[in-house]
Amino acid sequence: MAVVLIPLPELDFDPTEVAVSWRVLSDLGHEVRFATPTAAPAQGDSLMETGRGLDPWGFVPGISHFVGIGRVLRADARGRAAYDGLLRSPAFLSPMGWDDIDIDDFNGLMLPGGHRARGMRQYLESHLLQEVVVKAFRDDKPVAAVCHGVLLAARSIDPATDRSVLHGRQTTALTWALEHRAWSVARFTRFWDPNYYRTYNEEPGQPAGYMSVQQEVTRALARSEDFLDVLPDAPDAALKSSGRVRDNIDDERPAFVVENGKYISARWPGDMHTFAKRFSKIL
Repeated sequence: MAVVLIPLPELDFDPTEVAVSWRVLSDLGHEVRFATPTAAPAQGDSLMETGRGLDPWGFVPGISHFVGIGRVLRADARGRAAYDGLLRSPAFLSPMGWDDIDIDDFNGLMLPGGHRARGMRQYLESHLLQEVVVKAFRDDKPVAAVCHGVLLAARSIDPATDRSVLHGRQTTALTWALEHRAWSVARFTRFWDPNYYRTYNEEPGQPAGYMSVQQEVTRALARSEDFLDVLPDAPDAALKSSGRVRDNIDDERPAFVVENGKYISARWPGDMHTFAKRFSKIL
């Protein structure tokens, strides 16, 4: 059995990425512990849990609970069931504080994502968490990162090299294709909050996608070719790239996961069962 740390922001982590990882790793015999900024239980992104607020009427009291497009964008039934279980988990309800993290107490580190700027920037910009990530890589511990969690790893600069811990490694993360697709839909359906799907927006003069997860992660790598995505001629490429089909514990076809030594990465909630199973093998 391995003991795995999952650090979380105070708000807005992706429910599927955290809950499915917790559920799969726990079912496979590992112990999962959590850490938050203040040692209080974290709160997931409610829009990704319920889908409410992702439709054009999502801000209207009385009818916001009718979910249309939000049904496609939210967590699927497996993700919601896992999240319901997570919210009752003693480990989730009794996290340690970020200040109390000692990575020596853990066999592995898992970095989940989420995109809502309100809560995720606290996590992505934490120098404390970046130091934890650097030490985990220095100690050659298994590290798993998905979606914006890869961005946290990319921003973790090892003082010994003055480079990201991902420099010289291959990785995937939330691709610009997936990020742009979701943003393109939600900026119209959630018109009162059009940048809900963009954690960071481009500044004047920056090209489209410059502040996307894919492009920022790629800038931290040794070569742009080290950022991997599904090849058009790969088996089940259409399933993997659709942004609509998610894997499950018995069907890995829709998933895309990259393994590089003891480091493993994935793109989005649709990869999570496969991602967690393979991380378990590394552990």
